[in-house]
Amino acid sequence: MSPANASANSLLNKVPAVTLIFWIIKILSTTVGETGADYLIFKLHFGLPLTSVLMSAVLVLAIAIQLRADRYVPWKYWLAVVLVSIVGTLICDSLVDTYGVSLVTTTVLFSVALLVTFSCWYASEKSLSILSIYRGRREYFYWLAILVTFALGTAAGDLLGEEMGLGYAVSALLFAAAIGVVAIAHYLFGLNSVATFWIAYILTRPFGASCGDWLSHSVAKGGLGLGTVGTSEIFLVVIIALVGYLSWQQRAAQRLESVR
Repeated sequence: MSPANASANSLLNKVPAVTLIFWIIKILSTTVGETGADYLIFKLHFGLPLTSVLMSAVLVLAIAIQLRADRYVPWKYWLAVVLVSIVGTLICDSLVDTYGVSLVTTTVLFSVALLVTFSCWYASEKSLSILSIYRGRREYFYWLAILVTFALGTAAGDLLGEEMGLGYAVSALLFAAAIGVVAIAHYLFGLNSVATFWIAYILTRPFGASCGDWLSHSVAKGGLGLGTVGTSEIFLVVIIALVGYLSWQQRAAQRLESVR
């Protein structure tokens, strides 16, 4: 690919480059999804059904804003990710708490849903790479996959931490170790980058959820007792700061490009 074509593809792509900052914000957003949902349900007393309806409506608006953009814009993209994280948590919690579906069943259900999503995406677009997420069908598949990964991660994290009784800290360590194995498989043994990206993306959700529960829950429940408010506020501030930095970086690159 020529430099001109590579530059054009970069401008058309609707998702950010996979850098260290990408993974930091992703993990922070998963934690906010867990603690933010709990804050709305229990601290503000909205309850699970009302919170689910309200946040789903906000998510639809955020996704509409993201879809209308003609290129990657940091605040639009990461706003959508944080809201997907919250709604993904609420979907899982609704199935478990409202309808009595077991965590084992929800984990299997979302795993199958993700496989179906990936299969349909690949059959339609012949690629699952995020290096070419342009406007249109490919972007719709991308966001559907993101939503399912968040719901799956919530179910898997709760399954290990609560139902299997491993505790939040141990669950977080196990998922962190799994992410490390995936990184080693990619960087040392050359495992396919698309496959390792999506495996890591899935694993960071239960890792972030377990970290969120560990930080926010009381000591009696195996947490550090920081509370949902404190945890959500700290992580949101960091996310906003990093997204602000990415926005500044993007504007600086655009100014440099316009000068050339």
